[in-house]
Amino acid sequence: MAETIQDIRDTFAFLDSWEDRYRYVIELGESLPPFPEEARTGTFKVPGCVSQVWLVTRAGPGSDPVVEFQGDSDAHIVRGLVAIMLALFSGRRASQIIATDAEATMREFGLDEHLTPQRANGLRSMVKRIKEDARTALGSRVTSLSG
Repeated sequence: MAETIQDIRDTFAFLDSWEDRYRYVIELGESLPPFPEEARTGTFKVPGCVSQVWLVTRAGPGSDPVVEFQGDSDAHIVRGLVAIMLALFSGRRASQIIATDAEATMREFGLDEHLTPQRANGLRSMVKRIKEDARTALGSRVTSLSG
């Protein structure tokens, strides 16, 4: 089972060097479930990321649906950042996703000061896409792979 955002918080609090945290972020990326090859297309690619990042969104039924995300990247550290964002957002109601302050989480984990500007911008692009998909889910179902 994937780590929850609280598990990640606890581990970050325990690790006292950025090198250990960096390795942990990479390990989180390695634990992502396999990403469907058919989703490695422009439709699912997140614009604004230096590395390639793909994000599939599935919204459940209802006026405030639970939204599930699946993501991947071609870069090890970015896969870990994807894993953190999925832990933060996936499986929550669309309204909760929109209200979540991802920037605060990035600051809490020290990501804002330890990522290159390009990586930080890419992370913001991913958050923007996740929130856009959640807003769309509040109005209608989000484009997804067979489901």
